Amino acid sequence: MGQINHHRYDLSIRKSLILYVITFVVLALLLSVATFSICNAAAESIKLSYPPSGEKYYLTNEQGEQLGEGTYIGTEITTLSEQDQSTIAILEIFPIIAAPVYSAFCIIAAALLFYKNKLKKPLSELQAASEKIANSDLDFSIDYNSKNELGQLCKSFEIMRTTLADNFSKMWRQVEERKALNAAFAHDLRTPLTVLKGYNEILQASDNPQTRETAATMRKHISRMEDYVDSMSNLQRIEDAQPEYEFIDLQPFISSLYDSAKIVCEKNNRELILQCDIPILQLSLDSSFISQVCNNLISNAVRYAQSAITLSFSLRDNGLLLSVSDDGKGFDKDSLQKATNPYFTVENNRSEHFGLGLYICKLFCEHHNGYLQIGNTSYGANVSAYFKSSTL
Repeated sequence: MGQINHHRYDLSIRKSLILYVITFVVLALLLSVATFSICNAAAESIKLSYPPSGEKYYLTNEQGEQLGEGTYIGTEITTLSEQDQSTIAILEIFPIIAAPVYSAFCIIAAALLFYKNKLKKPLSELQAASEKIANSDLDFSIDYNSKNELGQLCKSFEIMRTTLADNFSKMWRQVEERKALNAAFAHDLRTPLTVLKGYNEILQASDNPQTRETAATMRKHISRMEDYVDSMSNLQRIEDAQPEYEFIDLQPFISSLYDSAKIVCEKNNRELILQCDIPILQLSLDSSFISQVCNNLISNAVRYAQSAITLSFSLRDNGLLLSVSDDGKGFDKDSLQKATNPYFTVENNRSEHFGLGLYICKLFCEHHNGYLQIGNTSYGANVSAYFKSSTL
């Protein structure tokens, strides 16, 4: 019996469906035949309950005595009562109606049992696995060992999960190794830079004009290397940073962001336009994350805007959406694909900008369960940063 059940468990989906259909078609046929037999017997029983009528003949002996019960010859049809006539009519019609009804119920039963026995468990396993993978949870296994099509699908899904887990583990190790390498690189560079700064100061005090000119050029490159080392150290801290949520009043907070952005724009002769349709309310956010993103986006917009920058705030999906637009030339095709990559920049002079601004903004948004989107409008570039509110 166990081998039969195991074989049925491993039966293919197509063969299982055919088996269920045949089984329940036979069941519907048997029920129809049984119903017809029962109704026919009941009708005959009602008819036999009425005594026959007509002339009855008896056998007699030589003395004229009657022998036996006698026999009706040429019996007449007995008139049934209206109730019995109705009952017999129902009994004759019922098998005709019952046949399609049995067929429908058997088809439904076959479908339900086929789903329960063959589809329910593997589908629930696959659905649960998909949800866990979507939540970056790979610490599970799929428990379905049938050899049918769904069993093979679950096996393939399990192989995919194992491969993803291995890849994530390798990627995590590589990320940690990269972080450690960057930190060591930034740390080791500080000592030779300090030495170079000391020698540069000595060279700048030289009486030789050419030596002082060379020292001034060296000083610029040393400063650029120091800024680069600082950016690597700051990036390491930002990648590890997590938001600290607290309820903040949006109106005063947005006003402070606008005031800071206005100072930067006025300093660079740019007009700042504020668009805000947020009512007075509170959201659970990290104000430092949002402030740094806003400052970075305004600084980027100032460099490319011709005359005006638009700063807008709105509520979306239980969070805050911050958008910065400018009237510059916008992002080119390459920038739209790579602008949020670390150290990507379209500027030839990298002495001040290392291409980390949008990448840092992206990190802050993603750590805040949000996103960063870049694009172009009809009059320039647009960058939107979304920060999802937390439920404390």
